[in-house]
Amino acid sequence: MNKAVKKIILKTKKQVYGDMLGNNASIFQGEGFEFAELREYVYGDDVRKIDWKTTAKLGKPFVKIYKEERELNVVVVSMLGGSVYFGTVKQKSDVIAEVVATLGFSAVKNSDLFSHMIFSDRLYEISKASKKLFSVHKAVEDIVGFDPLGKEGDFKALIETLSNRLKKKSLLFIVSDFVGDIDLKILSKKHDVFAVMVRDRFEENPSELGYLRLIDMETKQSFEGDVDSGTLKNYKKALHDNDEKLYKQFKKQGIRFTKIYTHEEPALKLMKRMR
Repeated sequence: MNKAVKKIILKTKKQVYGDMLGNNASIFQGEGFEFAELREYVYGDDVRKIDWKTTAKLGKPFVKIYKEERELNVVVVSMLGGSVYFGTVKQKSDVIAEVVATLGFSAVKNSDLFSHMIFSDRLYEISKASKKLFSVHKAVEDIVGFDPLGKEGDFKALIETLSNRLKKKSLLFIVSDFVGDIDLKILSKKHDVFAVMVRDRFEENPSELGYLRLIDMETKQSFEGDVDSGTLKNYKKALHDNDEKLYKQFKKQGIRFTKIYTHEEPALKLMKRMR
């Protein structure tokens, strides 16, 4: 285990099991209750659980009995295209590793099943669902050891892969910088989807850099250009339009989401949004 992996694991484990999240069973909670059966009302039952339709049919009150759904199937997908190889404070890929570790440790702490996938242009890594701490350690090692350069994130392939592989309803976290043509509607119909957007402030609000040579981290192709005010204006508008389209889709499809910048604390941001 290298120093970078160890640092992320120690930090996030302390946050989840220590003071930061220690008063909560998990940064996320169970999915509530699943209907089990009907039985005749007895004195003292909660009147809010009366099934009025059945009561009207049979002429006497019946209540719904539920069983608690305690175990969640937590699936975290790291979308590691070349664009995550960037950051002015920390690399976006390192922040993604912290997000995955926080979610993983929280799942294990809550006795939920945790599994992790690495995806970019195709599926690279997938782990079996587990309640062991080792599964979180392995996920962090896989992210830190993964080389995203020259790889382009393909969300259409991701959605198709997840649709085929995830047979059981899951609490599905997709961690990415979310730039491009993205529609998670199909996944949101079956799963409880949560989008975690990882960005750097500079990529949303860059300054004029003048004439310079740049490299596209997804294609490894270099090009020269003048990063002037006009270029930045068009770039910012395109990114703003990308995000506005995403937000509208997320809200329409019931997808929860949050944005974490490279200078922020992932655990605090996740806890605030999930609660």
